[in-house]
Formats: sequence, C-alpha cells, structure tokens
Amino acid sequence: MQRIPSVDELLLRPRLAEFTKRMDRDQLVLLLREVLSALRAQILAPQSVTAFINSSGNAASLDFDSIEELIAAEANRILQPSLQPVINATGVILHTNLGRAPLPASVVAAIKNAATQYSNLEYSLASGARGRRDDHTAELLARLTGAEDAIVVNNCAAAVLLVLAALARAGEVIVSRGELIEIGDGFRIPEIMSHSGAILREVGTTNRTRLRDYENAINENTRVLLRVHPSNFKITGFAEKPSLAELAKLSERHSLPLVEDLGSGSLVDLSASGFAEPTVRHSIEAAVGLVMFSGDKLLGGPQAGIIAGKKDLVQRVRRHPLFRALRVDKLTIAALEVTLNAYLRSAWEEIPAQRMIRLTAEELRQRAENFVRQVRSLLPSTDAKMEIADGFSLAGGGSTPDQSLPSKIVRVSSPKYAAAKLEQRLRRPALGPSVIGRVEENRVVLDLRTVFPEQELQLATSLAAALR
Repeated sequence: MQRIPSVDELLLRPRLAEFTKRMDRDQLVLLLREVLSALRAQILAPQSVTAFINSSGNAASLDFDSIEELIAAEANRILQPSLQPVINATGVILHTNLGRAPLPASVVAAIKNAATQYSNLEYSLASGARGRRDDHTAELLARLTGAEDAIVVNNCAAAVLLVLAALARAGEVIVSRGELIEIGDGFRIPEIMSHSGAILREVGTTNRTRLRDYENAINENTRVLLRVHPSNFKITGFAEKPSLAELAKLSERHSLPLVEDLGSGSLVDLSASGFAEPTVRHSIEAAVGLVMFSGDKLLGGPQAGIIAGKKDLVQRVRRHPLFRALRVDKLTIAALEVTLNAYLRSAWEEIPAQRMIRLTAEELRQRAENFVRQVRSLLPSTDAKMEIADGFSLAGGGSTPDQSLPSKIVRVSSPKYAAAKLEQRLRRPALGPSVIGRVEENRVVLDLRTVFPEQELQLATSLAAALR
C-alpha cells in the first residue's frame, strides 16, 4: 500500500500533467482516485502486492511508470469516442447492430447546415408566422406514397404507439393472431398496444384469419382495424388472411380506420432486385387509412417513424400530446428531406442501401477478384487461402424474411489462425477501423456488397495485417 503514489504526486508526472490540457482537471483527479482505489482493492485480494493487472489483462509492476501508463491508457480510452466507424463486410445491408442504413453523402452538408446555423424549422418564410416542422417532409412523402398527409416521429415503434394512443385509447383494436409479432430488442405488438391504452382484440388463428373473423369481432367498443406486416418472419403452407382491399371495404362499411404497421416500408418496388416487399403506395392505394413505416430500413434514410395516410387521421394523430414527446429534431428532418429528394429524382446511386440492393452478382465477382489481388500484393508470401464463392446477402433490419440476394463472397482461411481468432484480429485491429465479417465452416467470410468501394483498400490492408 505504501508503494502506491498519491494523487498529487501523480499529477506532477509530466505525462499525466499533459492530460490537464485535454480534460477537465477535476475529472482527471477523479480518474486518478478511481485507478488508485482499484489498485488497493487488487492488493487486498489474494494476489501479489508487487504486480497488478493492467488494462490489457497483463501483469505489470507496481511502480510509478507502470501506474502512470495504466492511468494514461484509461484516460485515452475515456477521451476516445465510443461510437466508431466500422467496415461492414457481413453482407447484411441493414445491420441493426451496425447502425442500419448508411446515409447518402449529400446528407452531410444538409446536417451541417441544420446543426451549425439557424433555420426555418418552425417558421414560415412566406407568412412571417410560426410554421410546422412537418411541412419540410410532408409534401415529399405525399408525392412518393400517394398519401394525403404525413408526419414523422423518432421510430416506427413510436409511430405505432402514437397512432393507437390517438385513435384507440380505451377502445378495442382488432388484429389477427398471426400478426402479434415481436421484432428486435423485445418490441412486441401486444405490449405496445397495452401501453398506448388500447385494448387488444385477437381474431383468427396463428396461420389462418378470415374476413369474417374481423367482422364478427366488431362491436360498439371497436376503434381500429390493425394490420401488421410480419417483417422478420413468414408463415407458409396452410395459411390465409384477407387482402388489404377486403379489409379496407370492411373498415369503410363500419366507419372504422384501417391502420397498417408496414415495418420496413419500401417506397419502391424491389422485385427486380429479388425482394418481394410491399410498398407504401400499394397500401395507400388499397385505401388503408394510415400506414406506419421506418425511415432507416429499406427507405435508406435516418432513424424515423413515418405516419402517412388520410389527412383527417394524420391530423388527429398530430394533435395528440404524445406527438411532441416523440417528434424528431432538425437533423433528422434535414437528413430525411435529402433522402426523399433522391427518391423523387430516382437517384438510386445516391442512396447507399438502394445501391447495395441493386448490385449484381457479376459486379460483386469483379470487385472480389480485384480485392483478392490487392490482398496478395500486400502479402506476397503467405499460406493463407482466399477463394471466391457463391453466397447470399441479406437485407437485414427485420426486413424481407427468408429472402436473400445472390452474391459473391471471399472465404479466407489460414493455417496460422483459427477462423474465430482471425475474425477477432479483424474486429480488434492494432490500427485502422474494425472489420466485421462472419465465420462459416472455420473460414472468415467477407461480402463486399456492404463494403463501400473506397473502403476496399483499407479492408485489404486490414486483412493482410490480420493474416501476418
């Protein structure tokens, strides 16, 4: 214990004194006390008093230099941003753990302007009076979906919560048992419905629900007919459910709003690229009253929940007190407006998610061949094996269940490292960004569909370093 220096002694060390220029002195003092307290706890534990475990998990001597090194490493860790860019080589386009859809490059300037300057966020330049932030995206969304009006909240779960709270609080919402889904991180339709104040009325069975099931359940307490797109699973075989057109006629007959949680919410038909995903426009044209969908999935924009549909219903939702709690900020509006504008121009190359979806297997084969040549030029003498093979990419993000895109993948194996170790070396490199791939059959698999062309040299450099 006597060998542990005091806080004042450590602050006089030149290396630690430098940190007073990089962080608040009180915060540095607090960090020193935390580290010294941890050292005392280690000494009191049943282990050597002449060594401690440093941040890398190795034993280090209990001296000034080693303690200074430990504190400096911890200070650098705290000062380094936790949110860091990675290279996504998994082939999963909308990888939820990796931030879902990367934004168009043109969004950067819009976000910078919105963040660093004043704007007409809620100000009408035409009238000189207060405006509404929804106006910046409402017309674009209406043109792209065919809806009469639209508002934006912070994600699709919030959109569902808000719509049910506004239209069905203390009333019944009829939904098929086959659509009571759970998606990522425990989001469950029944629980969202409960928190909205609406009462769940299940109809049909898991695999078969007919129109008469909905009709028989309608009573004086019914407020909404809810249709939920099963974004992350698919029921096949002996299955049946009414069409949107049939539900729309039923809702009109009983003067009840038909509401659809479309999840991913594709704005364009992706069948030519291999994805059979319903579009928002299809739902609007089928006379669905309100459609809720995500901004950061197949749309390829920022995280947002979009509510589009009939004007009177949109305005009822907008007037609910929860709308203010769930609305988006100016940066999201700026990013969404730019993304929607690209759709208006059919500028698919500007939207990374759309561009990745449209890549062909032949284009990926050419890129894979160039990539393998790059790695071999950086690592001329190696026993590592790299081969190009047929594979599949996924949309991800709870989209397009059991659907995939044909791809060309690079499979890597090394006699020096097991696949799990090689994956770890790519994920935690000494230099450069982390590379996230996948392991299959004791080989590391890299899918260039989700790697930006400008990242390929860095990926090749990181792979060569990992194989050494």
